[in-house]
Amino acid sequence: MAFTSEQEETLKLVASAFENGKRLSDLPYASGTNPYNMLVEVLDEDGESKKAALASLLPYAEDSCSYGVEFDVTVSSPSCTRIGSTDLHKSLPIQSRMRGCLLDDDGKVVEYLDPTDWTGNVRDGSRGQVMVEIPLHYRKCETDGNKRRVLLSELPLPGYEVVPLMYVSAYEASVQRSTNKLCSVVNDDVDYRGGNNQSANDAKSNTLLGRPATSIGRTNFREYARKRKADSTEWNCMIYDAQKAIYWLFVVEYATLNSQATYNSEPTAEGFRQGGLGAGVTTIAGDKWNTFNGYNPFIPCGYTDELGNRTGVVEYTMPTEYNETETKVSVPRYRGIENPFGHIWQWTDGINVRISATKANGSDDLSQVFVCHDPAKFNDSNYEGYSHVGNEARNEGYVKELIFGEGGEIVPKICTGAGSTTYICDYHYTNIPSSGAVLRGLLSGGGATDGARAGFAFARSHHAPSNTSAYFGSRLCFLPKSE
Repeated sequence: MAFTSEQEETLKLVASAFENGKRLSDLPYASGTNPYNMLVEVLDEDGESKKAALASLLPYAEDSCSYGVEFDVTVSSPSCTRIGSTDLHKSLPIQSRMRGCLLDDDGKVVEYLDPTDWTGNVRDGSRGQVMVEIPLHYRKCETDGNKRRVLLSELPLPGYEVVPLMYVSAYEASVQRSTNKLCSVVNDDVDYRGGNNQSANDAKSNTLLGRPATSIGRTNFREYARKRKADSTEWNCMIYDAQKAIYWLFVVEYATLNSQATYNSEPTAEGFRQGGLGAGVTTIAGDKWNTFNGYNPFIPCGYTDELGNRTGVVEYTMPTEYNETETKVSVPRYRGIENPFGHIWQWTDGINVRISATKANGSDDLSQVFVCHDPAKFNDSNYEGYSHVGNEARNEGYVKELIFGEGGEIVPKICTGAGSTTYICDYHYTNIPSSGAVLRGLLSGGGATDGARAGFAFARSHHAPSNTSAYFGSRLCFLPKSE
């Protein structure tokens, strides 16, 4: 199938301009067609000749077809410099295509939810799991001395890696108790009781009905997710690749490494997003939380659904049984994803950390991070099928530098000389064994008592994947198989 005359005209214009050193953004529209949109349209069409023609243009299109951030690891400010297309920073084409949907167990979209307010949609699990679609896009991570760059594009530009289409639960995950299936639902039925599944408080203010499930280890979270579709590895609990994708989407959108920066719904004078997601559900007193409900979750799933696909913060007032003095927390939402950090810790799959004892204790003094992109190879006992992407910091503290590398890894590398509002702005917990080496999983995001330590990049490598806690939960993910 040949190009249309309109497309031919635009491609000729683009090719001619590139030969003369111009950028795509410098070009006039041809026959009313925006060249950038035309290139995207051509990529989506069939025909190897079209794709070949487009591929020949892509090396010249980066300035106009990508947008991202740059930061210096020696500079303490978490603010990033926007790079790439100014227009794309305003329109945010990738982030804007994140949208809530109902997904059936075969991974088919049953319906897309009302973009402005989900509360009118069925979200109880009867028509599918409530998920947020993260569109396929491309990402490039560059290291240039002390500079780090992350660039996103809708096009497969040279040097960019694909971030595949994926679905992440809108809510912290629940469990259908009668089937042990991991869920993403708004449902107050006893079959979806959250926390540790204690029934004694069902009629009280510290109820676990409608709350996410906890007191489950990563091993079982994975098993419960896989129950959604027999003989398949498409359903998973939260995975590291999804956590990383969301993190960089946020960083590029807001041009900050501080996810807890004060929420600001207004754009800058230039039309860019500013601020962050606020403190999140991180300001609860531990002793009062324990007395109230034994460190179990307390924010109902779907509490921020009035925001639809949008980003925002909704206040939640704690019951007086928690504290006689009125206490409020701010529940954050990032483009449909509720509580992306804070409230409860999040078990994360597809990443194993080999933590060894010190050389003084006869070991190699390393905390090696291994990442796997193939869910069929996820496991809790070894590193087969995983790639070593770098070494995690050996000490606890605020994160100064991430591993980063070619994959944009978000595991802490250096945790000295940083704070809650400098560098990465998030904290790191770890634990070094007294002898030998141990395999540890990764918990991310932080809990309701973690305050300024919490955030997208808050990491905890203390525990074996089987470990459970009243404030350890996860999310639900679906990764469609490549065709």
